[in-house]
Amino acid sequence: MNPLCGRCNRVVYPTEKVNCLDKYWHKGCFSCETCKMTLNMKNYKGFEKRPYCNAHYPKTQFTCVADTPENRRLKEQSKMQSQVLYKEEFEKNKGKGFSVVADTPEMQRIKKTQDNISNIKYHEEFEKSRMGGEAPPHQPCNPTSAAYQPPAASQNYHYEPAAEPVRQAAAAPPPSAGKRYRAVYDYSAADEDEVSFVDGDVIVDVQQIDEGWMYGRVERTGQQGMLPANYVEAI
Repeated sequence: MNPLCGRCNRVVYPTEKVNCLDKYWHKGCFSCETCKMTLNMKNYKGFEKRPYCNAHYPKTQFTCVADTPENRRLKEQSKMQSQVLYKEEFEKNKGKGFSVVADTPEMQRIKKTQDNISNIKYHEEFEKSRMGGEAPPHQPCNPTSAAYQPPAASQNYHYEPAAEPVRQAAAAPPPSAGKRYRAVYDYSAADEDEVSFVDGDVIVDVQQIDEGWMYGRVERTGQQGMLPANYVEAI
């Protein structure tokens, strides 16, 4: 016996059957619960055994904890226990000649900052001594000394400064696809990165993102963002 579709509750025949989320669907019925965009096995997201597209997948929210007297009492109790443990550790390590510093993220950040400052000062001192450092004091040589060696013939040295690195020009952004589409349905943006339009609007500079979504600019309003591919047709 052929199963029933999870959306239209009609018989699903093997040639048009999609088995997903513990249900059977017609290929045309396997669509997003919010925008009705047709989905497939690669781009769907399931939530409570219902299919959604990536843009309308329900977002989880944090649960707020009420500030009740019981919660405040537990918070104060935990704080007191932490202070007691800290005092015990302090008394235990007192007089040993050193203090134990916990390797907390804050201490790691301070240590990294100090290392960076030390490296900067080292490089500054090195560059200063290399470029503008004072020459060592001249020590006169005694010609009668056995260690005295006459100066070699003067040679002409030509100093060539190091060539400055050539900065390459930034690569030009890729040209726009320039495709134009016309809206065949009204669409209201369901997220901040989407764009709204009405039937008949012209969308320009359209770029294909995936099988179900595009990115373009509504010529009437000048707004740009993501839009469902099955709501427009090419001009």
